[in-house]
Amino acid sequence: MSATPPISTHVIRPRLPVWVINGALTLLILALWPADRFLQRYMDPYYLRILIMVGINIILASSLNLINGITGQFSLGHAGFMAVGAYTAGSAMAHYRPEGWNESFVFLAMLISSGLFAAIVGLIVGLPALRLRGDYLAIATLGFGEIIYTIINATEKMGPFDIGGASGLHNIPQPTNFFWTYACVVVCVVAVWRLAYSTKGLAFRAVREDEVAAGAMGIDTTYHKAAAFAVGAFFAGVAGGLQACYDGNLDPVSFRFTKSIEIVVMVVLGGSGSITGAIAAAILLTWLPEQLRPFKDWRMIVYSLGLILMMLLRPEGLLGNREIWFPRRRVVIKKT
Repeated sequence: MSATPPISTHVIRPRLPVWVINGALTLLILALWPADRFLQRYMDPYYLRILIMVGINIILASSLNLINGITGQFSLGHAGFMAVGAYTAGSAMAHYRPEGWNESFVFLAMLISSGLFAAIVGLIVGLPALRLRGDYLAIATLGFGEIIYTIINATEKMGPFDIGGASGLHNIPQPTNFFWTYACVVVCVVAVWRLAYSTKGLAFRAVREDEVAAGAMGIDTTYHKAAAFAVGAFFAGVAGGLQACYDGNLDPVSFRFTKSIEIVVMVVLGGSGSITGAIAAAILLTWLPEQLRPFKDWRMIVYSLGLILMMLLRPEGLLGNREIWFPRRRVVIKKT
Protein backbone atom coordinates (compact mmCIF):
# COMPACT_ATOMS: atom_id res chain seq x y z
CA MET A 1 0.00 0.00 0.00
CA SER A 2 1.51 3.34 -1.06
CA ALA A 3 2.12 6.04 1.52
CA THR A 4 -0.20 9.01 1.58
CA PRO A 5 1.54 12.00 0.01
CA PRO A 6 2.21 14.94 2.33
CA ILE A 7 -0.36 17.68 2.35
CA SER A 8 0.84 21.29 2.59
CA THR A 9 -1.46 23.89 4.01
CA HIS A 10 -0.84 27.60 4.43
CA VAL A 11 -1.80 29.18 7.70
CA ILE A 12 -1.87 32.97 7.98
CA ARG A 13 -0.83 34.15 11.39
CA PRO A 14 -3.15 36.87 12.65
CA ARG A 15 -1.73 40.36 12.72
CA LEU A 16 -1.18 42.22 15.96
CA PRO A 17 -4.21 44.16 17.17
CA VAL A 18 -4.54 47.53 15.48
CA TRP A 19 -4.23 49.39 18.78
CA VAL A 20 -0.87 47.73 19.44
CA ILE A 21 0.45 48.71 16.00
CA ASN A 22 -0.85 52.28 16.31
CA GLY A 23 0.63 52.56 19.80
CA ALA A 24 4.02 51.38 18.55
CA LEU A 25 3.90 53.88 15.67
CA THR A 26 3.03 56.69 18.11
CA LEU A 27 5.96 55.74 20.32
CA LEU A 28 8.21 55.66 17.27
CA ILE A 29 7.20 59.20 16.28
CA LEU A 30 7.70 60.44 19.87
CA ALA A 31 11.16 58.81 19.94
CA LEU A 32 12.16 60.92 16.96
CA TRP A 33 12.18 64.05 19.12
CA PRO A 34 15.12 63.07 21.40
CA ALA A 35 16.81 61.53 18.36
CA ASP A 36 16.57 64.90 16.63
CA ARG A 37 18.14 66.68 19.63
CA PHE A 38 20.97 64.13 19.67
CA LEU A 39 21.67 64.37 15.92
CA GLN A 40 21.66 68.16 15.90
CA ARG A 41 24.20 68.17 18.70
CA TYR A 42 26.59 65.44 17.58
CA MET A 43 26.12 64.85 13.84
CA ASP A 44 28.01 66.71 11.13
CA PRO A 45 25.56 69.21 9.49
CA TYR A 46 26.48 67.91 6.02
CA TYR A 47 25.47 64.33 6.87
CA LEU A 48 22.40 65.55 8.73
CA ARG A 49 21.34 67.38 5.58
CA ILE A 50 21.74 64.19 3.54
CA LEU A 51 19.65 62.32 6.12
CA ILE A 52 16.85 64.89 5.90
CA MET A 53 16.95 64.88 2.07
CA VAL A 54 16.68 61.08 2.19
CA GLY A 55 13.50 61.43 4.26
CA ILE A 56 11.96 63.95 1.85
CA ASN A 57 12.76 61.71 -1.12
CA ILE A 58 11.25 58.69 0.66
CA ILE A 59 7.98 60.62 0.96
CA LEU A 60 8.11 61.58 -2.73
CA ALA A 61 8.96 58.07 -3.94
CA SER A 62 6.40 56.32 -1.70
CA SER A 63 3.60 58.69 -2.70
CA LEU A 64 4.37 58.41 -6.43
CA ASN A 65 4.57 54.63 -6.04
CA LEU A 66 0.89 54.65 -5.02
CA ILE A 67 0.05 56.28 -8.36
CA ASN A 68 2.55 54.67 -10.74
CA GLY A 69 3.37 51.36 -9.12
CA ILE A 70 0.27 50.25 -7.21
CA THR A 71 -2.47 51.83 -9.34
CA GLY A 72 -0.55 51.62 -12.63
CA GLN A 73 -1.05 55.22 -13.77
CA PHE A 74 2.06 56.75 -15.36
CA SER A 75 2.32 60.27 -13.93
CA LEU A 76 5.09 62.73 -14.72
CA GLY A 77 3.60 65.64 -12.78
CA HIS A 78 4.72 64.87 -9.23
CA ALA A 79 7.12 67.81 -9.11
CA GLY A 80 4.16 70.10 -9.84
CA PHE A 81 2.32 68.83 -6.75
CA MET A 82 5.52 69.24 -4.75
CA ALA A 83 5.81 72.84 -5.99
CA VAL A 84 2.25 73.64 -4.88
CA GLY A 85 3.02 72.38 -1.39
CA ALA A 86 6.40 74.12 -1.27
CA TYR A 87 5.02 77.52 -2.21
CA THR A 88 1.95 77.13 0.02
CA ALA A 89 4.05 76.44 3.12
CA GLY A 90 6.94 78.71 2.12
CA SER A 91 4.88 81.80 1.32
CA ALA A 92 2.69 81.42 4.42
CA MET A 93 5.68 80.90 6.74
CA ALA A 94 7.51 83.85 5.17
CA HIS A 95 4.41 86.03 5.63
CA TYR A 96 3.53 85.12 9.22
CA ARG A 97 7.08 84.34 10.47
CA PRO A 98 5.99 82.58 13.70
CA GLU A 99 8.47 82.44 16.57
CA GLY A 100 8.95 80.56 19.83
CA TRP A 101 6.57 77.83 20.93
CA ASN A 102 4.00 79.00 18.37
CA GLU A 103 6.28 78.10 15.45
CA SER A 104 5.77 74.33 15.71
CA PHE A 105 1.97 74.57 15.69
CA VAL A 106 1.93 76.98 12.76
CA PHE A 107 4.41 74.82 10.87
CA LEU A 108 2.29 71.70 11.39
CA ALA A 109 -0.78 73.61 10.14
CA MET A 110 1.21 74.77 7.10
CA LEU A 111 2.34 71.22 6.29
CA ILE A 112 -1.25 69.96 6.41
CA SER A 113 -2.40 72.94 4.32
CA SER A 114 0.33 72.37 1.74
CA GLY A 115 -0.77 68.75 1.43
CA LEU A 116 -4.44 69.69 1.10
CA PHE A 117 -3.79 72.32 -1.56
CA ALA A 118 -1.65 69.84 -3.51
CA ALA A 119 -4.39 67.19 -3.19
CA ILE A 120 -6.98 69.63 -4.57
CA VAL A 121 -4.68 70.39 -7.50
CA GLY A 122 -4.15 66.64 -7.91
CA LEU A 123 -7.91 66.14 -8.22
CA ILE A 124 -8.24 69.05 -10.66
CA VAL A 125 -5.43 67.57 -12.74
CA GLY A 126 -6.45 63.97 -12.26
CA LEU A 127 -10.14 63.94 -13.09
CA PRO A 128 -9.80 65.06 -16.72
CA ALA A 129 -6.39 63.45 -17.27
CA LEU A 130 -7.45 60.05 -15.93
CA ARG A 131 -9.63 59.53 -18.99
CA LEU A 132 -6.29 58.92 -20.71
CA ARG A 133 -4.02 55.92 -20.32
CA GLY A 134 -0.37 54.99 -20.70
CA ASP A 135 1.83 57.39 -22.65
CA TYR A 136 -1.04 59.83 -23.18
CA LEU A 137 -1.56 60.15 -19.43
CA ALA A 138 2.18 60.68 -18.93
CA ILE A 139 2.22 63.50 -21.50
CA ALA A 140 -0.89 65.11 -19.98
CA THR A 141 0.51 65.07 -16.42
CA LEU A 142 3.84 66.37 -17.72
CA GLY A 143 1.95 69.25 -19.33
CA PHE A 144 0.06 70.02 -16.13
CA GLY A 145 3.35 70.06 -14.22
CA GLU A 146 4.76 72.59 -16.67
CA ILE A 147 1.59 74.70 -16.33
CA ILE A 148 2.10 74.84 -12.55
CA TYR A 149 5.75 75.86 -13.09
CA THR A 150 4.71 78.59 -15.56
CA ILE A 151 2.09 80.00 -13.18
CA ILE A 152 4.57 80.12 -10.29
CA ASN A 153 7.28 81.60 -12.52
CA ALA A 154 4.97 84.43 -13.65
CA THR A 155 3.41 85.25 -10.24
CA GLU A 156 5.06 87.76 -7.92
CA LYS A 157 2.30 87.92 -5.31
CA MET A 158 -0.92 86.08 -4.57
CA GLY A 159 -3.05 88.23 -2.29
CA PRO A 160 -0.93 89.17 0.72
CA PHE A 161 1.54 86.31 0.12
CA ASP A 162 4.80 86.68 -1.78
CA ILE A 163 5.47 84.04 -4.46
CA GLY A 164 8.64 85.58 -5.86
CA GLY A 165 8.12 84.87 -9.55
CA ALA A 166 11.17 83.92 -11.60
CA SER A 167 13.58 85.18 -8.92
CA GLY A 168 12.21 82.69 -6.41
CA LEU A 169 11.02 83.00 -2.81
CA HIS A 170 13.64 83.74 -0.15
CA ASN A 171 14.08 84.22 3.60
CA ILE A 172 11.63 81.46 4.55
CA PRO A 173 11.77 80.38 8.23
CA GLN A 174 13.47 76.99 8.59
CA PRO A 175 11.74 74.85 11.24
CA THR A 176 12.16 71.61 9.26
CA ASN A 177 14.40 69.17 11.14
CA PHE A 178 14.94 65.43 11.57
CA PHE A 179 11.87 65.07 13.78
CA TRP A 180 9.40 66.72 11.39
CA THR A 181 10.86 64.99 8.34
CA TYR A 182 10.79 61.46 9.67
CA ALA A 183 7.46 61.90 11.47
CA CYS A 184 6.04 62.68 8.01
CA VAL A 185 7.94 59.70 6.57
CA VAL A 186 6.29 57.37 9.10
CA VAL A 187 2.81 58.77 8.40
CA CYS A 188 3.32 58.60 4.61
CA VAL A 189 4.71 55.05 4.49
CA VAL A 190 2.06 53.71 6.90
CA ALA A 191 -0.76 55.40 4.95
CA VAL A 192 0.46 54.10 1.57
CA TRP A 193 1.11 50.63 3.05
CA ARG A 194 -2.37 50.39 4.54
CA LEU A 195 -3.97 51.55 1.31
CA ALA A 196 -1.94 49.11 -0.76
CA TYR A 197 -2.56 46.07 1.46
CA SER A 198 -6.15 46.69 2.47
CA THR A 199 -9.34 45.63 0.70
CA LYS A 200 -9.19 48.94 -1.15
CA GLY A 201 -5.68 48.03 -2.20
CA LEU A 202 -6.99 45.05 -4.14
CA ALA A 203 -9.08 47.47 -6.18
CA PHE A 204 -6.06 49.70 -6.85
CA ARG A 205 -4.09 46.68 -8.04
CA ALA A 206 -6.99 45.46 -10.16
CA VAL A 207 -7.00 48.82 -11.96
CA ARG A 208 -3.27 48.39 -12.59
CA GLU A 209 -3.56 44.86 -13.96
CA ASP A 210 -6.55 45.38 -16.28
CA GLU A 211 -8.67 48.50 -16.01
CA VAL A 212 -11.38 47.20 -18.39
CA ALA A 213 -11.74 43.93 -16.48
CA ALA A 214 -11.77 45.79 -13.15
CA GLY A 215 -14.61 48.02 -14.40
CA ALA A 216 -16.51 44.97 -15.63
CA MET A 217 -16.23 43.46 -12.13
CA GLY A 218 -17.93 46.52 -10.62
CA ILE A 219 -14.86 48.46 -9.45
CA ASP A 220 -15.20 52.23 -9.83
CA THR A 221 -11.93 52.73 -11.70
CA THR A 222 -12.24 56.53 -11.95
CA TYR A 223 -12.75 56.81 -8.18
CA HIS A 224 -9.72 54.68 -7.36
CA LYS A 225 -7.46 56.44 -9.87
CA ALA A 226 -8.55 59.86 -8.57
CA ALA A 227 -8.06 58.70 -4.97
CA ALA A 228 -4.53 57.52 -5.76
CA PHE A 229 -3.76 60.88 -7.40
CA ALA A 230 -5.18 62.84 -4.45
CA VAL A 231 -3.32 60.85 -1.78
CA GLY A 232 -0.08 60.88 -3.79
CA ALA A 233 -0.38 64.62 -4.41
CA PHE A 234 -1.10 65.25 -0.71
CA PHE A 235 2.15 63.68 0.41
CA ALA A 236 4.08 65.32 -2.45
CA GLY A 237 2.77 68.66 -1.15
CA VAL A 238 3.91 67.78 2.38
CA ALA A 239 7.37 66.91 1.02
CA GLY A 240 7.42 70.25 -0.77
CA GLY A 241 6.53 72.07 2.46
CA LEU A 242 9.34 70.29 4.29
CA GLN A 243 11.79 71.17 1.50
CA ALA A 244 10.78 74.85 1.49
CA CYS A 245 11.15 75.20 5.25
CA TYR A 246 14.48 73.39 5.28
CA ASP A 247 16.34 75.23 2.53
CA GLY A 248 14.76 78.61 3.29
CA ASN A 249 14.70 79.46 -0.43
CA LEU A 250 12.60 78.32 -3.38
CA ASP A 251 13.53 78.43 -7.05
CA PRO A 252 10.72 77.53 -9.52
CA VAL A 253 13.27 75.92 -11.89
CA SER A 254 13.91 73.18 -9.33
CA PHE A 255 10.32 71.94 -9.81
CA ARG A 256 10.45 71.38 -13.55
CA PHE A 257 9.94 68.00 -15.28
CA THR A 258 13.50 66.84 -14.47
CA LYS A 259 12.48 66.64 -10.81
CA SER A 260 9.46 64.50 -11.75
CA ILE A 261 11.71 62.18 -13.75
CA GLU A 262 14.08 61.90 -10.79
CA ILE A 263 11.20 60.71 -8.59
CA VAL A 264 9.99 58.28 -11.29
CA VAL A 265 13.50 56.80 -11.47
CA MET A 266 13.33 56.08 -7.73
CA VAL A 267 10.04 54.21 -8.16
CA VAL A 268 11.23 52.22 -11.18
CA LEU A 269 14.63 51.42 -9.68
CA GLY A 270 13.06 50.20 -6.45
CA GLY A 271 10.46 48.13 -8.30
CA SER A 272 7.05 49.43 -9.33
CA GLY A 273 4.52 48.40 -6.72
CA SER A 274 7.07 47.72 -3.97
CA ILE A 275 6.88 50.25 -1.14
CA THR A 276 10.07 49.05 0.52
CA GLY A 277 11.74 49.04 -2.90
CA ALA A 278 10.83 52.72 -3.37
CA ILE A 279 12.26 53.48 0.07
CA ALA A 280 15.51 51.63 -0.72
CA ALA A 281 15.85 53.40 -4.09
CA ALA A 282 15.20 56.82 -2.51
CA ILE A 283 17.97 56.17 0.01
CA LEU A 284 20.39 54.92 -2.66
CA LEU A 285 19.73 57.69 -5.19
CA THR A 286 20.04 60.42 -2.54
CA TRP A 287 23.20 59.03 -0.97
CA LEU A 288 25.04 57.93 -4.14
CA PRO A 289 25.44 61.36 -5.84
CA GLU A 290 26.95 62.74 -2.63
CA GLN A 291 29.49 59.91 -2.51
CA LEU A 292 30.44 60.59 -6.12
CA ARG A 293 31.31 64.25 -5.53
CA PRO A 294 35.09 63.52 -5.55
CA PHE A 295 34.72 62.57 -9.23
CA LYS A 296 33.63 66.18 -9.99
CA ASP A 297 32.86 66.43 -13.74
CA TRP A 298 32.65 62.64 -14.05
CA ARG A 299 30.15 62.35 -11.21
CA MET A 300 26.96 62.38 -13.30
CA ILE A 301 28.50 60.10 -15.93
CA VAL A 302 29.33 57.48 -13.30
CA TYR A 303 25.89 57.95 -11.73
CA SER A 304 24.11 57.54 -15.09
CA LEU A 305 26.16 54.48 -16.03
CA GLY A 306 25.25 52.91 -12.69
CA LEU A 307 21.53 53.44 -13.41
CA ILE A 308 21.89 51.98 -16.91
CA LEU A 309 23.67 48.89 -15.59
CA MET A 310 21.01 48.46 -12.92
CA MET A 311 18.23 48.54 -15.50
CA LEU A 312 20.09 46.10 -17.77
CA LEU A 313 20.95 43.62 -15.02
CA ARG A 314 17.71 43.93 -13.04
CA PRO A 315 15.00 45.49 -15.20
CA GLU A 316 12.25 44.70 -12.66
CA GLY A 317 13.98 46.93 -10.08
CA LEU A 318 15.68 46.17 -6.79
CA LEU A 319 12.73 44.27 -5.31
CA GLY A 320 10.39 43.84 -8.28
CA ASN A 321 6.89 43.92 -6.81
CA ARG A 322 7.96 42.22 -3.57
CA GLU A 323 8.35 43.72 -0.11
CA ILE A 324 11.12 43.26 2.44
CA TRP A 325 8.41 42.50 4.98
CA PHE A 326 4.85 41.37 4.36
CA PRO A 327 1.47 42.45 5.73
CA ARG A 328 0.89 38.92 6.99
CA ARG A 329 3.28 36.04 7.60
CA ARG A 330 2.49 32.74 5.95
CA VAL A 331 3.54 29.57 7.73
CA VAL A 332 3.68 26.29 5.81
CA ILE A 333 2.50 23.24 7.77
CA LYS A 334 3.13 19.83 6.23
CA LYS A 335 0.89 16.91 7.18
CA THR A 336 1.80 13.37 6.39
